[in-house]
Amino acid sequence: MQKNTICLWFEKDAEAAARFYSEVFPDSAVTAVIRAPGDYPDGKQGDVLVVEFTVVGIPCMGLNGGPTFKQSEAFSFQIATENQEETDRYWNAIVNNGGQESECGWCKDRWGLSWQITPRVLTEAMRVGGAEAKRAFDAMMTMRKIDVAAIEAARRG
Repeated sequence: MQKNTICLWFEKDAEAAARFYSEVFPDSAVTAVIRAPGDYPDGKQGDVLVVEFTVVGIPCMGLNGGPTFKQSEAFSFQIATENQEETDRYWNAIVNNGGQESECGWCKDRWGLSWQITPRVLTEAMRVGGAEAKRAFDAMMTMRKIDVAAIEAARRG
């Protein structure tokens, strides 16, 4: 186990979520499924309690902890994409599998976890600053899924 691991609370579907992430994103895998050694408030002995997995190389643990806590936008994975094709692939995988669109490149998966699908061209524009960043920012503010061509055009003015 890693020294620092992101722990994500799921009601009951940590294994399904981890398997979905491992199918969608590169350098992602389910590494362990741990079953409860005894009954607990929201489950029984033998139920999947913890799932260890990686998402784009980041070590994570999914805990099937019951309905007490919900995911929130206060935590999200940001996935940097190289082009529109990659942006579309990840966005569509999340949204078209029970997820939900949000604003400015954000979406939620069917388990309520937030994702920022962010083309590098947008991040680069923000780093440049000044008028170029402002144009890219203004363009982004009108979008749900990020349109790479529109960001590139905004950068050029």
